[in-house]
Amino acid sequence: MKTIPQISLQEAVAMVKDGDTLLQGGFGMTGNPVHLMHALAETKTKNLTFIGNNVGETGIGGGRLLRNGQLKKIIGSFFTSNPEAVKAAQDGVVEYELLPQGTLAEAIRAGGAGIGGFFTPTSAGTELAQGRETKFLNGVEQVFIPGIRSNVAFIRAWRADTAGNLQYRMTEQNFNRAMATAADLVIAEVEEIVQVGEILPENIHTPGSYIDYLVQATLTLEDLGSSASVSSGKKVSESRMSMAKRALKELRKGDVVNLGIGIPTLVADLISEKDGIILHTENGMLAVGPAPTDGGAMDYPVNAGKIPVTALAGASYFDSADSFAMIRGKHIDIAVMGGLQVDEAANLANWAVPGQPLLGVGGAMDLASGAKRLIITMMHAEKNGDAKIVPSCTLPLTALKSVDMIITDKAVFEFVDEKLTLIEIMPGATLEEVRKLTSAKFVEKLS
Repeated sequence: MKTIPQISLQEAVAMVKDGDTLLQGGFGMTGNPVHLMHALAETKTKNLTFIGNNVGETGIGGGRLLRNGQLKKIIGSFFTSNPEAVKAAQDGVVEYELLPQGTLAEAIRAGGAGIGGFFTPTSAGTELAQGRETKFLNGVEQVFIPGIRSNVAFIRAWRADTAGNLQYRMTEQNFNRAMATAADLVIAEVEEIVQVGEILPENIHTPGSYIDYLVQATLTLEDLGSSASVSSGKKVSESRMSMAKRALKELRKGDVVNLGIGIPTLVADLISEKDGIILHTENGMLAVGPAPTDGGAMDYPVNAGKIPVTALAGASYFDSADSFAMIRGKHIDIAVMGGLQVDEAANLANWAVPGQPLLGVGGAMDLASGAKRLIITMMHAEKNGDAKIVPSCTLPLTALKSVDMIITDKAVFEFVDEKLTLIEIMPGATLEEVRKLTSAKFVEKLS
């Protein structure tokens, strides 16, 4: 069997040339080939096009290349986690292209499979579809996305054998599996290298035929940045917890549920194993459990908020491309997400505000258009009293005609026969308040 060369970090990064396109695995700092990225930051290589979910944290991973001025363009789904990336984009220091997270994962998988591109319903009707070819397929508007390939891929795995077969740990598959297939030169940074046969065939996630070189590098807590530890608890307002409790009532035993960032995250803390609700996180896990009481991302999987979580009995791990295939394929029963605006046509805006660079869509568009049922939790109005349930969204759209239910601190609405319908007043609120703070027209069907 062929032996894959094991090389040093310096030998690896010397293979990256000026002007190359670089795929970098990882979700945040989880499964991130941080040692390769830092070694590349020590070189004079420049004018790189970076492709990854995000550009690492400030000054860490790809963030170090950005700070050094080695990147000319960034392509990804969530750059707002790095303020330096936002500023560089605003100032025109780097070009950027934003893709929904699932679209990015699928484009890389397509590139690795020799497929020129694909049509997806994700982002149809939004600003991210502007300038792209669209078609109606089976009555659904879909956007054409070209496949993505690169000159070089830096990926991270937990173990490799001498033949280059890779095994990933927990939620560290994320973008790494697809990226291993989609570059002319693939270099895998791994925690340990073992002899052929020490990784059972059924535990191999990436076959060695995709891998060109191996680099052994030991991961430390410092390498993970803010992902290293369990986050400390924050005091939650009564109104936010009330919304979370109301959303929980919509979940049934056996439902596969994705919970977004913000108020939806609180729902997870209310779910017990006996409820039989299967939580999905888009970075590659089913049967997500509560946060651990100690430890961090070296010990546990992480959720889409990059927070360590536990795994319930029957849990499974997979990569980002498979995760978003579940979403687009309607295998997620309910998504609970935050919102900025919802309008009378059930359109959702929840990812961008005017005057800010469009740099952080993440998985919102995929989930909003792909889940069987979409519940939005949000404060009923802005702090200045402006309505968030409006006749027509004025903020950049996330998805068209996608919302099924809205839960606010004042009321619960459903779309019944395509009409916005008030079905419930939340504790402490009045009908008069709801009417005053809602600019959209709605039907009242209070029990």
